[in-house]
Amino acid sequence: MTTIIAAERDQRAGRREWIGLAVLALPTLLLSLDMSVLYLALPHLTADLAPSSTQLLWITDIYGFMVAGFLITMGTLGDRIGRRKLLMIGAAAFGVASVVAAYSSSAEMLIATRMLLGIAGATLMPSTLGLISNMFLDAKQRSVAISVWISCFMGGTAIGPVVGGVLLQWFWWGSAFLLGVPVMVILLVAAPILLPEHRDASAGRIDLASVALSLGTILPVIYGLKDLAKDGMQTTPVVSIAAGLVIGLAFVRRQLRLASPLLDLRLFANRTFTTAIGVMMVGAVVMGGMFLFISMYLQLVEGLTPLAAGSWLVPPAAGMIVGSMLAPALAQRVGRAQVIGGGMIFTAIGFVVLTQASSSGGLGVVVTGLAIATLGLGPGAALVTDIVVGSVPPSRAGSAASMSETSGEFGIAIGIAMLGSLGTMIYRDSVTVPAGLPSELAAASRDTLAGAVAAAEHLPADVAVPLLGSARAAFTEGLTTVATFGTVVLAVFGLAALIVLRRSIDSDDSSIET
Repeated sequence: MTTIIAAERDQRAGRREWIGLAVLALPTLLLSLDMSVLYLALPHLTADLAPSSTQLLWITDIYGFMVAGFLITMGTLGDRIGRRKLLMIGAAAFGVASVVAAYSSSAEMLIATRMLLGIAGATLMPSTLGLISNMFLDAKQRSVAISVWISCFMGGTAIGPVVGGVLLQWFWWGSAFLLGVPVMVILLVAAPILLPEHRDASAGRIDLASVALSLGTILPVIYGLKDLAKDGMQTTPVVSIAAGLVIGLAFVRRQLRLASPLLDLRLFANRTFTTAIGVMMVGAVVMGGMFLFISMYLQLVEGLTPLAAGSWLVPPAAGMIVGSMLAPALAQRVGRAQVIGGGMIFTAIGFVVLTQASSSGGLGVVVTGLAIATLGLGPGAALVTDIVVGSVPPSRAGSAASMSETSGEFGIAIGIAMLGSLGTMIYRDSVTVPAGLPSELAAASRDTLAGAVAAAEHLPADVAVPLLGSARAAFTEGLTTVATFGTVVLAVFGLAALIVLRRSIDSDDSSIET
């Protein structure tokens, strides 16, 4: 018994590991902050660089494409060459690319640097999560560490609009990109001192054909889903998704034949791992689609500025932070399965509140509903991430972390495409355009709420007011329909997660108890 207690004490992290966690939190905070700041900077960089509409879409989307495309490759690469080494390489590349992006002199240059930022960013998330798994071997401490990690990611989302608003008030748009430079310098200095190196000594060489196939799978599917969200059911996105799925089949077949695959599909034989990945994706689908509608609602229905809209999103982000930090204590008290499944059901209550939103004076309802939803989702997000990385040997933590992040990226893309298409269809069926409008303005008004708002600026008040009233009501109807759909999905999958996870992880709950 004494030997067992001594071994458990040896597994517990000390002061160095907790200080190292603070270092790992820096890039996590930066990545989420960097994205929210960019949206505020778009009007400023558009005025300076004058990108075309297509170039503007690539400026915003290319980063996410590259992150999603390279997550699996970078997670596995970190397992092979060392997670700290990959983290430092990615941090250096991210810092250099940030400087170049800040001083871009053309839209093409900014697109290229955003692409490099995405590739570098793909090294950071799986490396930080993989290192946390290696530094915190004690299950209870790892759960707390991952909760802190999740909270830092959400913290960047919360403070991003405020930081961005201050920067853009006093400096030029490029200052938003320079935020990453001091963070990466601190990381490069502190990492060799505070972070241990971990690699899989038995891992083989990276299979370049598998890398190409993974990119050929993920990038066309993500592109197609995003295109569906923007333009609806068109030939190009459907062909893109179909091509990605075909290449994906080739990727899966190759992984099953390789002795050292890029993606170890045997991980999915673990029911706990597979269920956790599925729960993560379902949550990302529903929340990704809802955040799209709420951000548009705040600006185009309530008429808030981007900074004001971002400020109203701080309470929901704070709710997720609080929920994430409460996750370990809740799991000790009632069990992880109950927290994850119950959290999804609690999130469904927030979506019920969102179904009551109106096109006039609905700000309080929307913010309250979203705050309830994020408070319920926070504990589950932290615990599911913990389950994913805790379900595999430490040598494969980077690969598991990359699958966790990739499922989230896919979930958000699917949510935006599927729920965005649903809301758009309802809007187009419900909006009433006054007779006599010029054909271009009428077409734009029937297409999207943003088109109706832009068209109203060119119309007399007696025409603009009823147009905006109808358009905002139609958009709100789409939002409440999506919220209704989300309520059902969250309730059903929350109950399913509660049942499945109770069977598969109840025997492990003692590992997180004191």
